[in-house]
Amino acid sequence: MKLDVKRTLLVGIAFMTISSFWQLYDFAVPLMLKNDLGVSDTLSGVVMSLDNILALFMLPFFGALSDKTMTKFGKRMPFIIIGTITTVIGLLMIPYAASHGNLLLFMIALGIVLIFVATYRSPAVALMPDVTIKPLRSKGNAIINLMGAIGGVVALFGISLLKPQDIGYFPVFLMVAGFMLLGLVVMMVTIKENQWAKEMEEDTLKYNIEESEEDLHSDEELPSDVKRSLWFILLSISLWFMGYNAVISAFSRYATIQIGLSDSQASQILLVANVGAIISFIPVGQIASKLGRKKTILFGVTLLTVVFGTAFFYKTFSPLMYVNFVLAGTAWAAINVNSLPMVLEMAKAGDVGRYTGLYYTFSMSAQIVTPILSGVLFDLIGYEVLFPYAAFFVALALVTMSQVKHGDTTVSKFVE
Repeated sequence: MKLDVKRTLLVGIAFMTISSFWQLYDFAVPLMLKNDLGVSDTLSGVVMSLDNILALFMLPFFGALSDKTMTKFGKRMPFIIIGTITTVIGLLMIPYAASHGNLLLFMIALGIVLIFVATYRSPAVALMPDVTIKPLRSKGNAIINLMGAIGGVVALFGISLLKPQDIGYFPVFLMVAGFMLLGLVVMMVTIKENQWAKEMEEDTLKYNIEESEEDLHSDEELPSDVKRSLWFILLSISLWFMGYNAVISAFSRYATIQIGLSDSQASQILLVANVGAIISFIPVGQIASKLGRKKTILFGVTLLTVVFGTAFFYKTFSPLMYVNFVLAGTAWAAINVNSLPMVLEMAKAGDVGRYTGLYYTFSMSAQIVTPILSGVLFDLIGYEVLFPYAAFFVALALVTMSQVKHGDTTVSKFVE
């Protein structure tokens, strides 16, 4: 039994293009709000949290809706097609509104984008497990994460190459929009969703890997020590997202306003973080299979605390910043690849969807709170508080993660 890598790459295109959009969104929108529209950091933080507020309600709804949908194109592809096209329309309105100082049009365009990205984000993520049998989904997820990081690199490379501080943001938004449409065309031409899903069901029966009814249990039946571990890892997830998302959503402003970097330099620093993650995804998965997920996550959390703690001391541009952010990418890969599988390890078959929902509820809740809280601190203290703030929350996650005693690596007998 081997993973069909080509098929996984094709179904991962949707996540790759979504990730490209999110990287551009996190980098450019805070700068537009600050520099073009004159919005305070507190209000900017509220705007940057809107996508996660919408996601809390819309991702489960459209995920469930796509579960019940059946067309000749499949369950997920109709959402991906309509969502991508509509998102691209709104995406191209954003830089136009910002360049004309029109806050109302900017918010309308942003609303269109955030709503329609949310309509197809869950279906896009669900496409891989739809066509991949359960024992191979961890390997499939590693490839999907890699493609997401590559999508982020595309956006950051575009920012670095097109220098929006000189010519405006429309060219880079147009580039990402074209990348999204190109990815959609490739998916429409190559993906045979219904056929591949049927083949997955046949392989599931062939290898007899359906869980038996007695394996199912509810959250109430979890032993108390497992429950304790579950709540500690969920708290850990919130804490490291509090730190990491603060940096991701504010770094473009920190770099350009606090230490005087150009947009291109700031994007290059984030780009090397993505490269660090790309290089690390496969190795950290292999390390976790040998040392365990918890030790690998603790390594990542410790490294990320050190990286954010030392980044505070860069008052002007230094080549060492590239080293910091490569290590940040490595640390985040170690955390990100292993945290959801650890949560799901505490669930049986019937609880997987609910536990996945718990993971995203805690991670998204943190990403709602942290842009607003950090924005208030930026207005009160200044951007120099960014990295101490991030290091503090990630360090707290080190404490809570040390209390997790369950959910470590188990190796499936089905995977070669």
